[in-house]
Amino acid sequence: MSRDAPMKAEKDYTEILAQEFPKIDALAVNDCSGALEQLSVLEKKVRQAADLVSSKEVLGKIVELLASRGKWDELDEQLVLLSKKHGQLKLSIQFMVQEIMRHMAAATQMDLSVRIKAIETIRTVTENKIFVEVERARVTKELCQIKRDQNKLKEACEILCELQVETYGSMEMSEKIQFILEQMELSILTNEFSQATVLSRKILKKTLNNPKYEELKLEYYQLLIKIGLHKKEYLEVAQYYLEVYNTKSIKDDEAKWKDALTHVIYFLVLSPYGNLQNDLIHKIQLDNNVKKLEVQESLIKIFTTQELMRWPIVKTTYEPVLNADAVAFTADHPDHWEELQERVIEHNLRVVSEYYSRITLARLNELLDLTESQTETYISNLVNQGIIYAKVNRPAKIVNFEKPKDSSELLNDWSRNIDDLLDNIETIGHLITKEEIMHGLKAK
Repeated sequence: MSRDAPMKAEKDYTEILAQEFPKIDALAVNDCSGALEQLSVLEKKVRQAADLVSSKEVLGKIVELLASRGKWDELDEQLVLLSKKHGQLKLSIQFMVQEIMRHMAAATQMDLSVRIKAIETIRTVTENKIFVEVERARVTKELCQIKRDQNKLKEACEILCELQVETYGSMEMSEKIQFILEQMELSILTNEFSQATVLSRKILKKTLNNPKYEELKLEYYQLLIKIGLHKKEYLEVAQYYLEVYNTKSIKDDEAKWKDALTHVIYFLVLSPYGNLQNDLIHKIQLDNNVKKLEVQESLIKIFTTQELMRWPIVKTTYEPVLNADAVAFTADHPDHWEELQERVIEHNLRVVSEYYSRITLARLNELLDLTESQTETYISNLVNQGIIYAKVNRPAKIVNFEKPKDSSELLNDWSRNIDDLLDNIETIGHLITKEEIMHGLKAK
């Protein structure tokens, strides 16, 4: 059972180790097993004396002895054996694990199966031990990369996502974020988008506003964009691109900010109409940089102007530019053209509802370039969303956009009209009196 190191060791073995190590090194040249036995004897003594410094030196020597000779299987056995020794110091175990990891990183010619076995041994030894949680996370990440290289994405995702790195107190914030980003990426690659969404919430967005995390911030939002595109949450995707656009390194590079701002516009246009969408699209239109994007400026303008637009003309005008886009209108997202057509029709319906109180279905079909059944479907959708008020009189084939008023509203309107009338009469009376006085003064 492991324990914390006491304030003071019972005996200092520093001088003894300085005398013994040269002898052990000489013995190890011809007899590795004999050297290991002597180191094991020393390990027991320093452990019983709770000499942390000496314990680290002995364990480090054991790791060096076996790792330098490529005896990784024997080293795995020693790690398991020594970690279970009664009274073993926690920091000594941590040091031994760190030394093994260091030697593994330096062993570039190490056989893959041997490396995986060594990693699994470390994972077994460090399981449920808080003082080596960071080391466990790092070797798990290495194992995950091996699985990814073998194209075993599902297995890699399960291995990495079992780590709850956000609770690790001894891990640096940047390293935590990198772990969570990799967990998100693997979840996306395995189509676990719900899991990726949950993982994304473990990163506080205000933390990423720190300039030193700028690269991680951009990587984070690129992953969120992939999740948003899968879920067809276009307004969220537009907001993610807006965060990217407002990042300093992006602002300093014209090509990058143009790309980000272009996609903000595209996804705002694709987003269903709502208060937030309407507010954002008008704010973006006021951005001076939009003027440098001629096509995108004209696209956003037609969606913010209370005028009808014909879908065939819109498609013909913008199709060459939109088809060249690498994100919004690629072959992977052919449905985005259908979404754009829906947004155009919905915009036109809102415009018609503003200017018409009643209109025939035939005329409305002509304005929207739709069939009668399609028009009724779009009207129903917008009415259900509470965006417009409309009633369709099917026998008469008339659409009524004027919302009927209840008795209270009628009385309020009547009262307001009477107040306006009385105010006007009073104003007229004052003007007549003024003219009479002026006329009287001139006559005198």
